[in-house]
Amino acid sequence: MNKLKIGLLGLGHLGKIHAKCINMTDCYDFVGCYDINVENSRQITDNLGIRSFKNLETLLDAVDVVDIVTPTITHFELAQKAIEKGKHIFIEKPITHTVEEAKQLIALSQKHNVKVQVGHVERFNPAFLALEDFALNPMFIEAHRLAMFNPRGTDVSVVLDLMIHDLDIVLNLVKSEVVSVSASGVAVLSDTPDIANARLEFKNGCVANLTASRISLKQMRKVRFFQKDAYISLDFLEKNAQIVRLFEKDALNIPQKGNLMPLETPKGEKLIHIDMPEISSINAIKMELETFAESIQQNTRPKVSIEDGYIALKVAYQIIEDIDKRKQLL
Repeated sequence: MNKLKIGLLGLGHLGKIHAKCINMTDCYDFVGCYDINVENSRQITDNLGIRSFKNLETLLDAVDVVDIVTPTITHFELAQKAIEKGKHIFIEKPITHTVEEAKQLIALSQKHNVKVQVGHVERFNPAFLALEDFALNPMFIEAHRLAMFNPRGTDVSVVLDLMIHDLDIVLNLVKSEVVSVSASGVAVLSDTPDIANARLEFKNGCVANLTASRISLKQMRKVRFFQKDAYISLDFLEKNAQIVRLFEKDALNIPQKGNLMPLETPKGEKLIHIDMPEISSINAIKMELETFAESIQQNTRPKVSIEDGYIALKVAYQIIEDIDKRKQLL
């Protein structure tokens, strides 16, 4: 297949990573970049050996695909311009600054028949991908995402900065409607919550408890899933997974790989099977960009669709609203 011509908008910290990843792919022809800081853009693009565009419109006219890695508040305006020119867009999370903007982008993408993928990169974490062949039907989920303080990103709540990663994972796995949101959060070092906890209840009975902090003394990105006869632990930071399952002693479907241990229960002896799936070494950002190219070329639904991005943002704002309500009661 012919390579897709791609342009990158934004050359900040994450934008520079995207630029390097695009350069490593075989599915894109990297046309160039645009950044509002022209001098900064020129220095970076010179090092990468790619073109720096002084004018956004000129770049949009020269490409098939636009990769938007700019501050969230600019996402809607840039995406709107690209979509109205018939360009497919990859847009970093959160999809837009407001839920209403996300709804408008959905309508625009449908009107102009373009593909949109949202950069929820943890979907491409090798630890998560290792579970693709395992039947996940969690009824309780616990997630912890902790980071040390970094002024970059503090213009938004920790819910939009960090927790939204785990929200996307949870909403992708639990095929049920969120019926209740309860949350609390505290602004410690910035003007918006730096630590937050949220409890989501789903129509099917599943409960998810999520904690995110950007004022921790250590890094942590762990999620645990509990379902009938199984416990699954994911470490997104260390990129490993563990699956613990309970089997009848004479079960015929006990996996051959992994460790088996006997367990005495009131109903007799059962077997605990512990498996640590093999983890592939992959570049998650490069992979998400490549799968987007595939969805365009094969006319399939993007791995993380615009609707997925909208739903994650909508629930994130429900959490933020509940935190604000609690503050008003104090």
